[in-house]
Amino acid sequence: MSVAVPVAASHERVSDEARVVDAHGDHRVRRRMLLIAGLVVSVVVLAVVTVLSIAYGSKPIPVGTVFRAFTDFDGSNDHLIVRSLRVPRTAVGLLAGACLGLSGAIMQGLTRNPLADPGLLGVDAGAALAVVIGIYVFDIGSLLGYVWFSYAGALVASLVVYALGSAGRTGATPVKIALAGAAMTALLGSFTSAILLLDTETLDQFRFWNVGSIAGRDGDIARQIAPFAVVAIAVSLCTWRALDTLALGEDVARSLGASVGRNRALCAIAIVLTAGTATAACGPIGFVGLVIPHMVRKFTGPSHRWLLPYSMILAPILLLGSDIVGRVIARPSEVQVGIVTALVGAPFFVVLARRTRLANL
Repeated sequence: MSVAVPVAASHERVSDEARVVDAHGDHRVRRRMLLIAGLVVSVVVLAVVTVLSIAYGSKPIPVGTVFRAFTDFDGSNDHLIVRSLRVPRTAVGLLAGACLGLSGAIMQGLTRNPLADPGLLGVDAGAALAVVIGIYVFDIGSLLGYVWFSYAGALVASLVVYALGSAGRTGATPVKIALAGAAMTALLGSFTSAILLLDTETLDQFRFWNVGSIAGRDGDIARQIAPFAVVAIAVSLCTWRALDTLALGEDVARSLGASVGRNRALCAIAIVLTAGTATAACGPIGFVGLVIPHMVRKFTGPSHRWLLPYSMILAPILLLGSDIVGRVIARPSEVQVGIVTALVGAPFFVVLARRTRLANL
């Protein structure tokens, strides 16, 4: 009898541990299924918003006419508007929105800064200066010309910021990168302002790009940015493991055998590609890359394995939705999407910051 009691107790403890393990496993399965279902619903919502973006504007077009523009094109005004204006505009919005959502999520994870967005690493400032130089020096006047100057400026500025943030024995750190980005933004912004003050004609052309818009983006621009956007999205989705590793801290990451420098470089490349492509296509658009990752993190948690795909899908919904609102509220004119996203995103982010603590990064 003296032996039977401990043995029975031991079996009972083993049984309790088994039940805990089974419950934990069931919770993980349910959680995974919930996240997958959320992705499916998000894709459906994105598809609906895409159709609405093509159908609604200063001139409403019935959904049936939209579908016939692809299946039975007759050259009518409605069909021409759908195929030559609204489809390229919507395609640019989809690609730029996905890039903005990914860039914001990666920037926040890499810099450990909850307020990080494409402006943090000097992307917007570099793109703006390059566009101003293109207008002032090379007399560039088309949106297609702006794309290439903007992309080059964003790329150079991001590389310089990362090089400055990597200087020194400690290498790149979130604080150094953020400080380098703030300094570069101020420096490039002063150069941009100096040129604009010298030439009012350049200012007149630049201000339409600088407000942030997907209006007037035709098929040529959509085709130009599509390869960059596809590569940027693919690289960004591959950074989830590096971001999760960096979130553990440098010492833990190194103890797990991870290369901190290589992981940061991969994330920096993804930021350059995503933020540079979005800024080149649409100009600087605020709050999309800032708000969306916080919204997503409330549902997915800190894991970038789910955070990145959700941000990639939900950001275009916000961008295209804001563009639809801007087209509808000021008929027959329209309000540019950069203004609408600021009006929508700023109050939401203030409420989010006041009512709840920002999710841990």
